[in-house]
Amino acid sequence: TETSRKDLLILSRVFKIAQREWDIYLPRGNPIDSVSLPAKCKARDRRLETGEEEKLLAGAREYGGHIETFIKLAIETGARLGELAGLRWENINLTNRTATFIDTKNGDGRTIPLSTKTVSIFKNLPRNINGEVFSIRRDSITQAFSRVCDRENIKNLRFHDLRHEATSRFFEIGLSIMEVSSITG
Repeated sequence: TETSRKDLLILSRVFKIAQREWDIYLPRGNPIDSVSLPAKCKARDRRLETGEEEKLLAGAREYGGHIETFIKLAIETGARLGELAGLRWENINLTNRTATFIDTKNGDGRTIPLSTKTVSIFKNLPRNINGEVFSIRRDSITQAFSRVCDRENIKNLRFHDLRHEATSRFFEIGLSIMEVSSITG
């Protein structure tokens, strides 16, 4: 996988620095040099095709639960599924129109701006007494998304593709690379 590949490259770099800059002797050299790196993954560039967003949202509405909300938020924010699932009300500021993701993939928290549509979505959600925005497991969201796609005959679409859709839309409205990078993390 891509993560394994990156991890091995980081380890290799650590050993190179240890040898070159810290004068640490490794009798057989860099041990990672003898490890075959996994093949690079083919990048996905799946975007929503004409009419798919409407079909997806209609199917999600019919399916029920929070899946429609997750789809809308993913398209509006570019957030990862785990980031959305882990949101807490204390990290959403509707007055300043921001949301802060604490537990992100790269380990760094980030605060993103919220569109008018996103603020409206959050305002219409019920408040949970435990402070979570959603009391649902991540794998339940993935299953629901998959079922909605199957019911609506939408092929080869994964929840993570909505993040790519959002990112593309950010560029299409004129945001810079730095702005998109800070929003998507």
